[in-house]
Amino acid sequence: MRSNVQRIIIFANGELPEPDQALSLLQGDDYIICADGGTRHAMALGVRPHLIIGDLDSAEQTALQKYSNEGVTVESYPRDKNETDLELAIQRAVELTPKQILIMAALGGRLDQTLANIALLSDANLSTFDVRLDDGVEETFLCRDRVQVHGRSGDIVSLIPWQGAASEVQTKNLKWALAQETLFPDKTRGISNEMIGETATISISAGLLLVVHRRTPVISPHLSHTSSTNGGTEGG
Repeated sequence: MRSNVQRIIIFANGELPEPDQALSLLQGDDYIICADGGTRHAMALGVRPHLIIGDLDSAEQTALQKYSNEGVTVESYPRDKNETDLELAIQRAVELTPKQILIMAALGGRLDQTLANIALLSDANLSTFDVRLDDGVEETFLCRDRVQVHGRSGDIVSLIPWQGAASEVQTKNLKWALAQETLFPDKTRGISNEMIGETATISISAGLLLVVHRRTPVISPHLSHTSSTNGGTEGG
């Protein structure tokens, strides 16, 4: 494995609702890791991975054979293991110390897997990395102190306290601004806010905040669009 990697893409075995949008996120110098069944997404998108890792119980044998013949590294683990295939893939990614780790197809499908994938973001070993789950439609990542969301006006941004309350939450360029407020995990105060610019900024002083950014589809100017929000959100 090389050590000059700038960005790592990990394909998990979840859903990619809009493959073209997912493909648009990829860059030519990305280092690609497939977590077992994530090989199906690489195959569908015409992407050649650098590494396939996992117990290989869900990857198609034809895909494994194809990539193996092309010189792709395959790391096989026993099925009786303590980590999910995605956790193994993340561990390998961290060893390469990239600037960013983008995990694709980690949302959707089985609820238990989705929740576990999101929970992996809170690993302390990832605190110095920019790690995001992204399927091209939605991205989610943790705010430990200050983060930015890049999109466009009208995109939905939800702020969910993670593992406890998040203190002194402050936002910029969100429709319903928060100013030094505390968000609690048993309340829905942070759900369904809206971006009012191309970049929104969120900061906190303590705790963890899960940021969920849903990109809105491009709509022709002649079509009207009405958006609705949760009545218990920042708009009050």
